[in-house]
Amino acid sequence: MATYETVRLINTILTLYYVEEKTQTEIAQHLGLSTAKVNRLLQQAREQGYVNISIRTPFQHLFDLESRLKAVFGLQEAMVIPAVGESSSSLLNELGTIAAEYLLEKLRDGDVLGIGGGTAVHAVVQAIEPSRPYNVEIVPILGGVQGQITTDVNYLATRLAERLGGRAYQLHAPAFVDTPEHRETLREMKPVKEILDIARRATIALLGVGTVDADSSRFVQFTALSAADMNHIARDCRGVGEIGAYIYDIEGHAVASEYANRVIGLTLDELQGIQFRIGMAATASKALPLYGALRGGFLHALITDETAARGILALFEQDFRKLS
Repeated sequence: MATYETVRLINTILTLYYVEEKTQTEIAQHLGLSTAKVNRLLQQAREQGYVNISIRTPFQHLFDLESRLKAVFGLQEAMVIPAVGESSSSLLNELGTIAAEYLLEKLRDGDVLGIGGGTAVHAVVQAIEPSRPYNVEIVPILGGVQGQITTDVNYLATRLAERLGGRAYQLHAPAFVDTPEHRETLREMKPVKEILDIARRATIALLGVGTVDADSSRFVQFTALSAADMNHIARDCRGVGEIGAYIYDIEGHAVASEYANRVIGLTLDELQGIQFRIGMAATASKALPLYGALRGGFLHALITDETAARGILALFEQDFRKLS
């Protein structure tokens, strides 16, 4: 046990160091001690729990959400931006800016970057501003949709490669075909097979996460499925979200195989073979699809907003209570 005199001395040093912001050298001179002894007593105070540092930055509540997401889902990184509305373009721009900065932190020369389509990926392409050229390859992970800039992955791959100074590959196939037979025929064609093989050796993936809502889902836009089809996916197949046009349930299991068998692109299993996968989506409507994606282990890093993050954690707590 430390004596009263020792604790009193430590308290004085802590006050001078943390409250009055004096240096260890200044404290040593003020108290007539050696700098080494001041350092040792500060270390002793930390080890014995005398110091409780509380960080309260303006966005601390967002950083706390990030910590919880990483702890609960085993993410390597989580980035939560402030919520600014369900359909605000400023939210998408901020999401794209943060994701672009993070991608540049992770990207290395020699990487193969696989990308999907969608507004989030498009926002990254628009926002990215590298300080140097990158010797990288950009490859689509699925086919494209003509006429829509945000879902035309060939356009996005080309534009991103131009900005990064890398090389883009083109997957000249639709994202969704009419029958499983058409899919198999296309996947075996040499130009398509070669690009999908390159996508399979991607080292990083940049992925949007979509809903399966009949009114707003990007999946509806490029598959032209009917409201009845979408209701069947959500109700009977229990689909909650899609990545690369493949649908999964709340536990992250692939579902709706009758539609999956018509997609030209990497399957969910193949995506999980990519070394590092970054997922992006925001707003409360994306909480459920993001929760399923995290349960399925599809993502290593998540970039989202506050409303989606809170929704994800609420779903986790709801499921946790069911198991308790």
